[in-house]
Amino acid sequence: MREPDNAKTPAATDSAVFEDLFRLQTEAMQAMAAPFLPTAHAKAPDPGDLQHWAMSGAKLQKMWLDFMAEQTAVAEPAWTRIYDGGRWQQLFDDWCAAMPIAQAETQARLWDESLQLWNRVIELYAPASPPTPGKLPADVAPEALPRRDRRFADPRWREQPWFALLHQTYLLLAERLEDMAQEISGLEPERHGQLRFMTRLITEALSPANFPMTNPLVIERTLATRGENLVKGVEHLLADLKRGQLSHTDGEAFEVGRNIATTPGKVVHETPLFQLIHYAPTTAEVAAAPVVIFPPWINRFYILDLNPKKSFVRWAVDQGLSVFMVSWKSADASLADVTMDDYVRAQIEAIDVVRKRLSVPAVHTIGYCVAGTTLAATLAVLARRGEADKVASATFFTAQVDFSEAGELCHFVDDAQLRWLESLETEGYLDGRYLAATFNLLRGPDLIWNYVINNYLLGEEYPAFDLLYWNGDTTNLPARWHRAYLSDLYRDNQLVVPDALSADGTPIDLHRITTPCYIQAGREDHIAPAGSVWKLTRHLAGPWKFVLAGSGHIAGVVNPPAAGKYQYWTNPSDVASLEAFFAGAQETKGSWWPDWRAWLADVDAKTVPAKGARVPGRNAIEDAPGRYVRMR
Repeated sequence: MREPDNAKTPAATDSAVFEDLFRLQTEAMQAMAAPFLPTAHAKAPDPGDLQHWAMSGAKLQKMWLDFMAEQTAVAEPAWTRIYDGGRWQQLFDDWCAAMPIAQAETQARLWDESLQLWNRVIELYAPASPPTPGKLPADVAPEALPRRDRRFADPRWREQPWFALLHQTYLLLAERLEDMAQEISGLEPERHGQLRFMTRLITEALSPANFPMTNPLVIERTLATRGENLVKGVEHLLADLKRGQLSHTDGEAFEVGRNIATTPGKVVHETPLFQLIHYAPTTAEVAAAPVVIFPPWINRFYILDLNPKKSFVRWAVDQGLSVFMVSWKSADASLADVTMDDYVRAQIEAIDVVRKRLSVPAVHTIGYCVAGTTLAATLAVLARRGEADKVASATFFTAQVDFSEAGELCHFVDDAQLRWLESLETEGYLDGRYLAATFNLLRGPDLIWNYVINNYLLGEEYPAFDLLYWNGDTTNLPARWHRAYLSDLYRDNQLVVPDALSADGTPIDLHRITTPCYIQAGREDHIAPAGSVWKLTRHLAGPWKFVLAGSGHIAGVVNPPAAGKYQYWTNPSDVASLEAFFAGAQETKGSWWPDWRAWLADVDAKTVPAKGARVPGRNAIEDAPGRYVRMR
């Protein structure tokens, strides 16, 4: 960095900085290309290399032309509705209009901060001198740079001064844009939240890591493979565009019922909306009260039965529980008129079927995410009808009933967003790929841009990862119910208003619920924030236990004891807020599953022999995991 010179004008100082920037950019390109270019003593370029580059270019051109020809024959390609350019352009225009980017004062401040940053980074690499071909400049420690971010953790982002400058400038601008969005006043809270969310989406998308010419890893890979990585990447991209969904894993690596969702059992009941699976016992004695699990209908049930080591179902069976699982049908035109009434009736029906099948007065229930929301409504309905004793206990996995602080999904429930979602409906149902894209946006760096870089730009093959396979195994939703769920619950928060909603003709008042409840939340949950899940405790009349698990919406739930991962917190004191709960909480290393099993035994410790009706098979429809989980 040059010493301050009072004789120099600002323009001269700026010019000097730009000279440094241009030189560093040139040196970076020369240094990266040096290993692949002939020297003065080397032979002329290998004709085979030139042919390889030409072939890569020809492959890219042919793939694109073939894809465009195929898409011309399709009336409405799936990707055009999901990635509606006009919709995103309108959101971007609204964002630009709301942000003070065009103000002269803002631009001047950004310019001054950028110059200071550039000088500081250039100083780290001084004295600047042309690098030896093929040799990188002296390494700069990550902590020496003004800003750090895991997207730029690879040493190649700092080995070359130019790429250090590039990603540091990006981080500065992203930081300042987020500050601007935070500081804007005069907006409604909902609009302000949307503005901050849109700012994050834009800054994540504009990361230099996401573009081939500004990512040193991609440049190096492209030179080394002579463009083959881009050929493979475009193959991945076009395949995803055809299926209308971003791929996270190798779709051929798993098959439901073969190496995923394999816990033995039978489908013992079926309706147009769900199948009921009864899993085979593995112990001589089982708890007298069986467990009925209601998974979210926006995902496949086997998140709780991924593989034997991760399966909550298999673990619960091994703990001496009679386990039943609801498998929801992916919506089609036949389910167009389904509403919350149908899901509440389905939960009551499943409870009654299990009670009758095993000749027991009551069952334990589990509701995961949105199915937990509906389970709360079901308990309220049963309480109003005087049938609360059908349920011995209720467990809630990351479930919300009070949506006043429901997190970033609230940004998708204003009138404009709901109208847009309605335009995506087909024959009364919403394609699950739209929901997958929405959830991906909530964790863009991890679930979108990480795969853009690895699979589209670097041309890497997809990993074989069961959790990611499940995440991409989307289900369609009844459109009418989906709209009502977003408007009545997320937007208007009516579920916590006594008798504001009803199900199956019965008004819902959560304060009537006296069933013992076990409430689990994830400390890092971005879908159902822990503070929002906690609010369920404020609406119950019966005993409850709240457990805060480490990690998020999935890993916080699917955490088998054998893995020895994460932790959970409990607090037996009567506290009024999550903050007070955590302040006095006791931390326990590992999984919370054993704590839940002990709690269940405290509710009802009776056991019976695992024989007769406790063994699935009598009048079974088919083997688990059943047909519904395979329907698309």
